[in-house]
Order: sequence, then C-alpha cells, then structure tokens
Amino acid sequence: MPQTPSLSRVVSRRSLLHALGGAAALGGLAGCGVPAAYVRPGDRAGADLSAGEKRLTWANWPLYIDTDDDDPDRRPTLDAFRKSTGISVDYVEEINDNDEFFGKISPALMNHQQTGRDLIVISDWMCARFVRLGWVQEMDRAAQPHVTEYLDPLLRSPAFDPGRAYTVPWQSGITGIAYNRRKLGREIRGVSELWADDLKGRVTLLSGLDEAFALLMQGNGVDVTKWTADDFHQVCDQVEKQVDRGQIRRFTGNDYTKDLVSGDVLACQAYSGDVIQLQADNPDIRFVVPEEGAELWAESLMIPNLARHKANAEKLIDHYYRPEVAAELAAWVNYVCPVPAAQAVLADSDDEETAALAENPLIFPNAEMRERLAIARDITSTERLEFAKRWNAIAGL
Repeated sequence: MPQTPSLSRVVSRRSLLHALGGAAALGGLAGCGVPAAYVRPGDRAGADLSAGEKRLTWANWPLYIDTDDDDPDRRPTLDAFRKSTGISVDYVEEINDNDEFFGKISPALMNHQQTGRDLIVISDWMCARFVRLGWVQEMDRAAQPHVTEYLDPLLRSPAFDPGRAYTVPWQSGITGIAYNRRKLGREIRGVSELWADDLKGRVTLLSGLDEAFALLMQGNGVDVTKWTADDFHQVCDQVEKQVDRGQIRRFTGNDYTKDLVSGDVLACQAYSGDVIQLQADNPDIRFVVPEEGAELWAESLMIPNLARHKANAEKLIDHYYRPEVAAELAAWVNYVCPVPAAQAVLADSDDEETAALAENPLIFPNAEMRERLAIARDITSTERLEFAKRWNAIAGL
C-alpha cells in the first residue's frame, strides 16, 4: 500500500472565487435564460465510440490519485483498470482552479462542441453550474452497479443534482475548524468560539465565498441544505463586525496551513484533508466538526457533452467504487472516502499504518460525526453576483 503522502502534496482543490470574472458572468447569463449557454437534453450526447475505441481522456487535479512509491508515473489503481478492461486512459493533470478550468472548456460546451475530454473532476459548487447549464450527460447507472451499491448515503442527493444523475463524487471532505490545542490551551467545540477574546487577531477564515459561508451559517443554527439570502447577509454582518474589531487576522486560501503551523494563527476554517497531513508532523493540531455541524463537500466526476467515450468513462467511474479500489485510493489521498465499505478493507490490512487509517474519522467519519455533517445548498447563478460582491468586499478580494 502506498505511503501516506507528505505535506508538500497538499494543494488547493476547492479553489477560490477571487473576483467576479467571466465564469461568474456566464453563470449569471444562464440564470437569466440566455439560450446560447444552455444545452437542451436532446443535444448533449454524441456518437459513443467506446465499443470500437478502447480508450478515454480523463482530466483531474494534480496529485489526486495514487502513485507508485518507486515510479511516480505509475498509478496502481488506474493500471489495474487498464489491465482488467483493456481500456487505455489518457490521464491529464490539468485542473488547478475551478474557474480557470471552466474558462478553458466553456467556449466549446456553450457552442455545442467537443471538449476533447471524456471525464472531468471539479468541485461540487462548480459542478452545479455545469449541471444547470446542461453541459454534462446523465450517466447510465445500469452500467455502474458499484456506484449504485456503495456510494455514501450522505453524498447521494445534493440539491443541485438529486440522485446524482449527472455527478459521482471522486473524493469528499469536511470544512470545519482547525486549532493548535497546546498553544491555545483549551478545546474548541463551536463556531462562536472563533470570536473569543483569547483568539483576537489569531483567527483566519477562508476567502472563497463557496468555501466559507456554510460553516459560518451552521454556527448560527441554520440548516444549510435550505439556507436563505437573509441567512447569508446575517453571516456577512457578523464577519464584518469581527473584521472591524480585529478578531480576524486575514482571509486565506490553502495557505492557512502555514499560519497554523507557524503559530501565527491559533484557530481557523480548515479542510479535513489538509489537517490529516498537518497532524503527521504536529499532533497538537486538532480538527473539530463543531457542535452546530460542518459542511460535507465533494469533488465529483462528470462526463461532458459530446464525449466520444461515454461508456468507457462510466466503466472507469464504477471501477473506483469497488471497495478494494476505493480503499487503495483512500490510503493515498487521505480525503473523506465516498465509499464507506472501503473502511473494512483497510482495517484488514496487514500493514499497521494502513489499518490505522480505517479508524481515522477524517477519512471515515464515525456515526456521531456523520449526524453533524450536511451538504450545503449551493449558490445559484442568480444569487452569485450579489453575494460575491458583498463577500469579496469583506474579504478584500
């Protein structure tokens, strides 16, 4: 089994909406009913060449799949798929930012052209935009029995894609609170504790609108599966107050990890996958799912319109939902595994470190933690311009 990856591998996979750009504007146009962007269901499928062409092209984020310790060009779980199916996979690590990738392939999709990719992985808040624009194809679940059987019930039906007809989680994670227990000298259990006097100037929040808002709403007791505009503006009022009183040191991307490690920050909004890496070097760093709850999110697989190898892509997705394959991947990436059945596979490992991963609640949340996790309703295209304008002004973007 591959070794646990080092901190240097941690990259931002829930990238930030830094400003109102072309991608946001396009989403807004679609929300207003501009026909050029939206693709009707009957115009999404192209000729599927899978039967005669045993290949596919898959676009993913860097460092988001298992690699061989002795040969980084080898990807054991992907090699196993090639061997068992005879399907070759052109695996391209080209996604570094959700908005950047949106801008790269949106001209083709909105003009009803092929993207050159059969499978892509992006964050669910961006997946929502693709689904609403009609830019991805519905999957054939009859060809994906492992997805049907093993997909985590918590991830099965987000608001933007009920029943996961168009998306399948690749990996998942939790946005919660990380803190340095030794330097702070106490536990943190709730979101409101970020505003305590002993943390003044030693707190960071995530700068991205889509990354930050849900956890803060949960701190107010809001059901984030059906939050309202009033809930959003209440959070903004609270954060503005904390900025004015100097409580918040700054707004960050994934560089919050540096502040937490250095001790400049004692508590912050954080991603569960990052904290697993930090804890390997510093056990004093803790991650908490607040008593009020935390956001469960995913980055998901989708098949773009006019993909030439749709059936091959569906087979690949189903391959990764085999518990033994999901376990091997989870042992390497250390995010929340969307296949709970993989936990038993890891627990049976002869390697002690690998078996211990099965007990890590940041990879396999326990029953008590799962009760406090929720998938937030995403920000719709009609809301985005207004909300991003206000949040970006507060965060200094």
